[in-house]
Amino acid sequence: MPPAARTSGRIAILLSTFDGEPFLDEQLRSFLTQTHPNWVLHWRDDGSADQTVAIMEAFARGPAAGRCVAVPGEEQRLGAKASFLGLLAAALDAEPDADAFAFADQDDVWLPDKLARGLAALAAVPPAVPALYCARQILVDARLRRLGLSPRVAAKPDFPAALTQNLATGCTVMLNPPAAALIAASHAPPSTMHDCWSYLMVAAAGGRVIVDATPVVLYRQHGGNEVGAPASPWRRAATALRRGPGAFMALFREHVAALDAHVHLLSPQARADLQAIERGLRGGPFARWAVLRTRGLRRQTWHETLLFRCWFLLG
Repeated sequence: MPPAARTSGRIAILLSTFDGEPFLDEQLRSFLTQTHPNWVLHWRDDGSADQTVAIMEAFARGPAAGRCVAVPGEEQRLGAKASFLGLLAAALDAEPDADAFAFADQDDVWLPDKLARGLAALAAVPPAVPALYCARQILVDARLRRLGLSPRVAAKPDFPAALTQNLATGCTVMLNPPAAALIAASHAPPSTMHDCWSYLMVAAAGGRVIVDATPVVLYRQHGGNEVGAPASPWRRAATALRRGPGAFMALFREHVAALDAHVHLLSPQARADLQAIERGLRGGPFARWAVLRTRGLRRQTWHETLLFRCWFLLG
């Protein structure tokens, strides 16, 4: 399909909800203002105790009639990662002709060209190549008052850098069909998030990761955020320091083990990098120091990379 046709194509929006009543209406209205109108909303509720389901059902009956697909929930709450990945698998089955799949958080507000920008970026990638689009965000408080911008991505988002830092904020992520199929064919480890795992898989498979420097989302920061976003690299580093090396290296090892279980899906270069990193993790300080010379094993800024190297050597 030529790029012009793909930029007018169908997009499956994936929305997982959980007690989203305070902010959900604003997000749903922002779907209706998209300049790209060819979308369908696949949603599932993850055990809400408020009016979230009623809001979604009213939206499906009213302004979005004929454009909403309710994916059955489970009796037990799944959590954000499993809920979103379950939505992705369901949408892949239900939308075989979809041109893109877009994760959506319940508490944000999309800017009008969000879908159009993502689809245009994905359309520029050869159709058989897995591609993930993500973008910067305007950080706002609970009342949508501006706090700042998410940090600009300076270094190329690829593998093995993806092991050290997630650059794909879920509320901006869009996937082309090969990337969606790749992620659906994998099994994310327990402690990761759906956006981080998507970024890791696409990067490690030799796919294309596109970071848009133009913000496309009002990313609401409030007490109920699943993750949230620091407004600067220095705050991001401070957050990492507070978290400490133990949690970071535990997740790092978990990601390495999970990728090793999917080695058949990875590019030859990623396989070689992963083997070197595994040898370093099994070895002592000298073996780990050698691994740190691996091409691209770094974070976005020099001070974040320095912190990563210290933690890798120690843990």
